[in-house]
Amino acid sequence: MDVAFSIGRIIFGGYWLIAALNHFKNLNHMSGYAKAKGTPLPNLAVAGTGVILSAGGLSMLLGVYPAVGIAMLIVFLLGVSVQNIINFTKNMALIGALLMFLLLPRPWPMSLGIG
Repeated sequence: MDVAFSIGRIIFGGYWLIAALNHFKNLNHMSGYAKAKGTPLPNLAVAGTGVILSAGGLSMLLGVYPAVGIAMLIVFLLGVSVQNIINFTKNMALIGALLMFLLLPRPWPMSLGIG
């Protein structure tokens, strides 16, 4: 069970880290999209959400302060879900998964056990 949970955590944390990488790699393109959606300070918003995604993804991957990482990712998802209704249902499913992670006893198996 610990191995399955750890593999799932690696995949889930990796998802957020790839999203963060895309924020930095495609900063100009994503900033243009954010600007078109009416986001104030779009460059800063995209870079800032990239930092949030990085911290949240590392938290999930390593099991370091998981409640803080989960909260960061939920705040990110709530913020972008109102901007992009196409991904609304996917984002709500991700929020559901994050909330379930909050109920797991800590430290998580095969994690750094910090926080």
